[in-house]
Amino acid sequence: MQKRLSIQTYIEGVLSGNRMILSRAITLIESQLPQDKALAQQLLEQLLPYTGKSIRLGVTGVPGVGKSTFIEVFGKTITAQNKKIAVLAIDPTSQITKGSIMGDKTRMEELAHDPLAYIRPSPAGNSLGGVANKTRETILLCEAAQFEVILVETVGVGQSETVVKGMVDFFLLLMLAGAGDELQGIKRGIIEMADAIAITKADGDNMQASKNARLEYLQALHLYPAAGNGWQTPVLTCSAFNNTGIEEIWNTVIAYVNQMQQNGFWQQNRQKQNLEWLHTYIKQTLEEEFFGNPVIRSRMSEVETNILSGKMLAIQGARELLNSIRK
Repeated sequence: MQKRLSIQTYIEGVLSGNRMILSRAITLIESQLPQDKALAQQLLEQLLPYTGKSIRLGVTGVPGVGKSTFIEVFGKTITAQNKKIAVLAIDPTSQITKGSIMGDKTRMEELAHDPLAYIRPSPAGNSLGGVANKTRETILLCEAAQFEVILVETVGVGQSETVVKGMVDFFLLLMLAGAGDELQGIKRGIIEMADAIAITKADGDNMQASKNARLEYLQALHLYPAAGNGWQTPVLTCSAFNNTGIEEIWNTVIAYVNQMQQNGFWQQNRQKQNLEWLHTYIKQTLEEEFFGNPVIRSRMSEVETNILSGKMLAIQGARELLNSIRK
């Protein structure tokens, strides 16, 4: 096990953009050890004045849409403008083995070797919404390390993927042409939250289908209520394979940032997200303290046995456990 660094070493390393120390700082904030949590809290408080200056992007999409391929080409477009980008790739965690593949650095090999890019895979763990428990904290560390664009790649599309919307400035939804009506169940909630929709793999024989899909999504967007920030969600087509339409998506992000900063929504959105973070952190901490409580641990097995044998309702068991710590 690596020896912990001093708080000053973490601070100086992150602020100087040292990749190795940044990675160790992220590992620190992801740690569940009590001594690491205290140090992580101190680190974030010290680095807070150096955060908040990046553009935070969320990217999600249906299975097979090619998120990693898109992000690699998109990231190279940004670094070509001499901007630093950090990609926070959230990998699904097996609920059986609790393991995670963490394959994004392999899938984005070219971007991973770009000196202006940093890729950090993190396991989703038990966190819902396609993001990791400490994604917000990781964003702050990357901002303190002077990355100008922070891109969060979610696990995959679904209604719960909209959690990422609560921690980014711009939410990009990648879609495929001809995906079929089977996706209607997940489209509505996530399309309403998207700041831009991009139809990927718009090349070769798929070009016309992509154009048709773009028109269909534009028509669908007209049925939704107008966004409170005054932004009209565009539908674009792109091909990571041919590197077409990628720069247009980046220009759309910049146009959005400019408009939101001018109309005051940018700061309002960041403030709202900080309140969401407050409530999320309280819920997570209460859950951890509840299941970590010695009284609960000693009684949990008995309650679970009674529920399995049919002697007790699940609600009754929950109330008994909650009452046992309230006393």
